[in-house]
Amino acid sequence: MNDLAPKSAGAPQPAGKPKPKAPATAYNPAGVSPSRRRRNKIAIRLWSVRNARFFEWFYNHFANVFLSLHPLIKRIGYQRAEAPVKFVERGVKGFLFDCRMCGQCVLSSTGMSCPMNCPKQLRNGPCGGVRANGNCEVEPDMPCVWVQAFQGSQRMKGGDRIMAVQKPVDQSWRETSSWLRVTAQAAAARDEANAETAR
Repeated sequence: MNDLAPKSAGAPQPAGKPKPKAPATAYNPAGVSPSRRRRNKIAIRLWSVRNARFFEWFYNHFANVFLSLHPLIKRIGYQRAEAPVKFVERGVKGFLFDCRMCGQCVLSSTGMSCPMNCPKQLRNGPCGGVRANGNCEVEPDMPCVWVQAFQGSQRMKGGDRIMAVQKPVDQSWRETSSWLRVTAQAAAARDEANAETAR
């Protein structure tokens, strides 16, 4: 008698044929999970901080080379140079420092540890929520960006620059080249100094 009773709408229906599985292959890509990619980025960032002295030396020489190219860049036009320079800058700094292209790079003042990687994006030191093991309170598996910054600054000749108060991020400069901005500012300062000397 119960077999003839109508089935309620919510009752489970008998399962149909199981969906066929894709054939197994030998292809097993390495490092494709987001967590693994994140660990790799953090490992490279930490390596860059450990080698902050070298990167400080390299950047000082690189900045001088870029400054010597100012007349050429000015002739081409800074706006035209923006796209190719930004492409290279994003690739290099993204790989080494997990750069977020804020357009106001302060790596040379923060021990080669980018403060934009802080989940709170603090520009002037740790929030006070650093865990006992030196990791971030927001992302427990990530070393605190500012603990790394202080360690990196101790390896640098200009490490005392970490004590300088940084301005808040100007969001209108996001996704622009800080290399070009710094070069243009250095060229303007040099030209002004030369003009003062000539007087």
